[in-house]
Amino acid sequence: MSNLPFIGRKEELASLHDLTHKKTSSLVALRGRRRIGKSRLIEEFARQRKNCRFLPFSGLVPSSTTTADTEKEEFSRQMSVNLGLHQIKADDWGNMFSYLAKETKKGKIVILFDEISWMGSKDPTFLGKLKNAWDLEFKKNPELIMVLCGSVSAWIEKNILGSTGFMGRFSLVLDLEELSISESTQFLDQVGFCNSPYERCKILGVTGGVPRYLEEIKGNKLADENIKDLCFKRGGILFREFKDIFSDIFGHRSELYEKIARALVHGRKELNDIVKAIHLQKSGYLSGYMSDLVMSGFFKRDYVWNITGKTKPRLSYYRLSDNYLRFYLEYIEPSKKEIENGNFNNKALSTMPAFDSIMGLQFENLVLANKKVIIKKLNISMEDVASDHPYFQRPQLRSKGCQIDYLIKLKSNILYACEIKFSRNEVGIGVMSEMQEKIRRLLRPKGYSVIPVLIHINGVNDSVINSNYFRIVDFSEIMSGV
Repeated sequence: MSNLPFIGRKEELASLHDLTHKKTSSLVALRGRRRIGKSRLIEEFARQRKNCRFLPFSGLVPSSTTTADTEKEEFSRQMSVNLGLHQIKADDWGNMFSYLAKETKKGKIVILFDEISWMGSKDPTFLGKLKNAWDLEFKKNPELIMVLCGSVSAWIEKNILGSTGFMGRFSLVLDLEELSISESTQFLDQVGFCNSPYERCKILGVTGGVPRYLEEIKGNKLADENIKDLCFKRGGILFREFKDIFSDIFGHRSELYEKIARALVHGRKELNDIVKAIHLQKSGYLSGYMSDLVMSGFFKRDYVWNITGKTKPRLSYYRLSDNYLRFYLEYIEPSKKEIENGNFNNKALSTMPAFDSIMGLQFENLVLANKKVIIKKLNISMEDVASDHPYFQRPQLRSKGCQIDYLIKLKSNILYACEIKFSRNEVGIGVMSEMQEKIRRLLRPKGYSVIPVLIHINGVNDSVINSNYFRIVDFSEIMSGV
């Protein structure tokens, strides 16, 4: 566990603390991608809960040598360490759960089953025995909170949350996402990285708001130096991370999921376009794979919505929302052999192919993950927002297509059309004509007005500011939070 002070997760902690006011035990499900801080969150919750015992258990990483028996043996070993006892016989999950329940029948206790899919996927009896142990033994302690946690969100959904056996038993289900930009900024402050907003944006363009990656940032180095250490050296955590993520979560199907991710590196696509890109013969299976990737926190699904709201969205685009994955596929993977041989050319990141366009997509991800802050900075009340999403308008016989990075529709028929602009230099006057063309193409009912918004990093030309055409939001404002 990290020695850094805990940052963020206020809503999640509040939800967990609410459980302590109950007079009965609680079963909690917690999902999120690897490195997102799930176990750290539960550890912090247990620490804040006075006079509370924290008992963490973690499954073994899947490998060719991992079996149902080795998982039981490892659980037994961890139980003996946590309880300060001689190792318990690892013959049966039911017996071990009963033993654990007897040791935790009184007092404030938080039990964490971390990476539960690793723990239980190789033994078909695991979940049934855990359910029985909860019903008959664990829940008798009114102060006990048990957390079933994992990064294989699809497995948890199918086998636990969607299972009749566990139906009605969960007091709380949490999906943990990346830290917000303001929380990530606090994290960078803690590690001593106090550089310019542009430098911080480059860091987040590679790491996203993933706490484990941010922990590795060195305060005495610039963004490029940190990124090279993390990504372009054999020992760098982000050089070796990609394969671990996909193999640990998706197992033998990881290559297929990798292909899907590669198809979205340069921008969002519809489902049919992804099918063509990966040469998948049976397209019917793809929607299930896409659901897995969305549920795992790597992809987002943006629907083609109607401004009037009179028709339900049918079409959608998929977007690679995980900044690390895109950076790896675009820049690290093609240089893998050079890096492994220690021959990577330490050139400036800004000279890498398509750097501006890739960082533009990364910057867009950051902004869209922090929409509430944007709305707050525009002095809009959340109660007045009817919908807010990326906007796509298909070409029609009498109209051209239109894409707006982020469109906010108010109940008062006002539209805020947001242009999200990454630039190494000041944004120039050309951005005005770009937005004017988008608004001209935008099909909107009579009585709707449009307010153009520019969300940027690294400055705006005086000519743009003096025009008073845009409402302007600087990345530094987003860093400060709500």
